Amino acid sequence: MNPLGLKYLLLLLLALPVTGSQKTWPDGTPPAPALRAQNGGNTDVCGIDNTTFRAGEQIVYKLYYNWNFVWLPAGEVTFNVHDLENQYRITVRGRTYPSYEWFYKVTDNYTSYLDKETLLPKIHIKDIQEGGYQRYDRTTFYQDEQRIVSHRGKTRKDTKPKYMDVDPCMHDLISIIYFARNLDYASLRPKQEIPIKILMDQEMHPLKIRYLGPEEDVKVKGSGRFNTLRFSPQLITGELFKEGDEMKIYVSNDRNKIPVLIESPVTVGSVKAVLKSYKGLRYPLEAKIGD
Repeated sequence: MNPLGLKYLLLLLLALPVTGSQKTWPDGTPPAPALRAQNGGNTDVCGIDNTTFRAGEQIVYKLYYNWNFVWLPAGEVTFNVHDLENQYRITVRGRTYPSYEWFYKVTDNYTSYLDKETLLPKIHIKDIQEGGYQRYDRTTFYQDEQRIVSHRGKTRKDTKPKYMDVDPCMHDLISIIYFARNLDYASLRPKQEIPIKILMDQEMHPLKIRYLGPEEDVKVKGSGRFNTLRFSPQLITGELFKEGDEMKIYVSNDRNKIPVLIESPVTVGSVKAVLKSYKGLRYPLEAKIGD
């Protein structure tokens, strides 16, 4: 697979646990609540209250690929939050620009249904076409029973089921992003590591994220300057990343806790995701300090 698939951007974004430098915000709003353990599970990855995002939020990222020392604008990825009665439906759409499709065309669609009480996934759907590669996967999470059923195939018409036992409070690629935006890491020390676990492509992956501390006045091409918090996640060596690769993630240092810039090497070249646009945020984007 070519490194421009939406999987790359999702892997770039899955390390979003962030820390505030304050115990309360200027208007007196308390920091994000502590985690709630479930079924005796690991409190690193279990239920939490949502205090950072709301239905109607839309965030768009522009994806660049470095080829022969030239940064090429390759495509965009859009995240949308929809409100259901007891769930959030999160849709993620990735598309290459028409000018890039001669080289490699991507049409990726992901959807996750998250329980409002825990932000754990109930259903995760992946429907992707990347060049000549196609894959459809609908995974149903039975969190209380610590198991999943994944119907996977080339298309939705030829799937086969796979039944798996999983760890308590298991996340998918999308749920971990929105879940982690709500974590309170005000007491984190620089270089401290945060454990997470996700289910991806019918496999469980235990990962770690290293908090590197605040970084002020970070320039984001096309979006302005931001006060940020910086992280470096452990990468999954193999198809996407080489041993020793290090990713940099810059997150807005405010109550929204959205990623504004992500940079990473990949097996061939490097990729960069930059914040292009946003609307429907729960709070003003106070981390933006200039154009």
